[in-house]
Amino acid sequence: MCIRDRYMGNLLKNKVMGKFLKPGRIVVVLNGRFAGRKGIIVKNYDEGTKERRFGHCLVVGINRYPRKVTKRMNQKKIDKRTRVKPFIRYINYNHLMPTRYQVTGDLDFKNIVPEEKLGKPEERAEVRKSLSAVSYTHLT
Repeated sequence: MCIRDRYMGNLLKNKVMGKFLKPGRIVVVLNGRFAGRKGIIVKNYDEGTKERRFGHCLVVGINRYPRKVTKRMNQKKIDKRTRVKPFIRYINYNHLMPTRYQVTGDLDFKNIVPEEKLGKPEERAEVRKSLSAVSYTHLT
C-alpha cells in the first residue's frame, strides 16, 4: 500500500454523508401508485417511527396534472382541465429520487398539512381538498 492510498483511505473514513432529503426538496416517486409523480417533502423521519420503522417522509405531490387548454374551449371545460388533484403520502426514502430543485418562499406546507388529520380517511380528504384549492390559486 503506497502513501497516497493510505492518505485517501483516511479521507474516506472521515467523510460523512450529508442530509439532502429535507423539507422543501422536490422529489420524484419511483414505486407504487404514484410512480413518476413529482412531490415536495413536507416532513422527514430519518430514524423512522413506531408505525414505520424505516426512514421515510411525508410527501405532498400532484396526482393529476393540469391539461392543455386552447382558446376554443368554454369556461366550464377550462376550469375542469386546469384542476389539480394532489396526493398526501408517507413514502420510504428508497422509493424517492431527489431532484436538484427546492421550494423556497411563500409556500409553507407544514401549516397546510397537519399530521393529526392524516389518520382518518375523512380528515385526509379534507386536507386534500384544501391542498387542491391552494395549488389552483398558485397556478392561475
